[in-house]
Amino acid sequence: MKINKELIHFNEGLDLESGSRLDSFDLMIESYGQLNKDKSNAVLICHAFSGDHHAAGLDPESGDIGWWDNIIGPDKAIDTNKYFVVCSNNLGGCSGSTGPTSINQSTGKVYGKDFPIVSVVDWVNSQKLLTDFLGITKWHFVAGGSLGGMQALQWSISFPDSLSKAGIFAAAAKSSTQNIAMNEVSRESIRKDANFFDGNYIEKNTKPRNGLKAARMLGHITYLSERHMNLKFGRKFQKADSKLSGEIDYEVENYLQYKGEKFSDSFDANSYILMTKAMDNYDASASESLEDAMSKILCRLLIIGFESDWLYPPERGKEIQLAGMKTNVNCTYVSLPGEQGHDSFLFASEKYDEIIKSFIESK
Repeated sequence: MKINKELIHFNEGLDLESGSRLDSFDLMIESYGQLNKDKSNAVLICHAFSGDHHAAGLDPESGDIGWWDNIIGPDKAIDTNKYFVVCSNNLGGCSGSTGPTSINQSTGKVYGKDFPIVSVVDWVNSQKLLTDFLGITKWHFVAGGSLGGMQALQWSISFPDSLSKAGIFAAAAKSSTQNIAMNEVSRESIRKDANFFDGNYIEKNTKPRNGLKAARMLGHITYLSERHMNLKFGRKFQKADSKLSGEIDYEVENYLQYKGEKFSDSFDANSYILMTKAMDNYDASASESLEDAMSKILCRLLIIGFESDWLYPPERGKEIQLAGMKTNVNCTYVSLPGEQGHDSFLFASEKYDEIIKSFIESK
């Protein structure tokens, strides 16, 4: 599968929900498949907080496999033989789009902690500018999991005429108190790192690696189900010759240490704080009831929850469906077992694939 990677510059800028403004900005995107003549086969993928534009295929530069490669590709649930699939790195991210590691054109210095607060609504608005740039009038399907699912929901509310179908997977109309609490523990571990320097670590030519590592380790515990962790690791001891440190006893400790170390090498701390804050702050019913917000929706919704997901359990998706039904939104809701907890939306299964494929291809 051919991967088309492009950095797109937007001179028109963007007014943000916070009241701030980006006078111009860049979005890094990847696309797969071919756009047909009438541009009716376009699919937009929205990533979760630590994801990026590389959703599928093998990146020839990094050697990384796309984060949703199980779902996107030739003959897969989102079939790139049939659809033109686009994914962009969100504003405030650290994978090419304008964010805290970018240069602030007004100062000539890295934004760092001074990058403005961004929101799910801001991301959707920036993606709408991307839509216009690509000459796409209406997306056939807009989909994402977790924070990406929140974006798909907001797309259906903000731009009801601009999409035919939306996929909202392992997501919610707003984060719970527990979600916010766990994100705050992660953010505090970053802020308390001696190398954070109040967000100005780039100027100090350093990085709060320990804080990022701890934040990611906590995150991974919330992404997995207890059953999956027991099956994968149990109480097995780590072999001595493969321990990442001498203090490790168990395989699960080694796994979390590895994931934390890898993440701290690749992700930006200010982006982490921005992204998790955007997740915490999103509330589709912030200015009106969820029913009133969803009354604007014209597209069909596919809502999928996973029984092993305790971060955004299936009942959070059910809330969206029930609100939609009250306002005559065409909603399909499915709860699947899933083995991987919250991460289940990332993994293919016969039933999951069949549901997505049938929904996309239905008239």
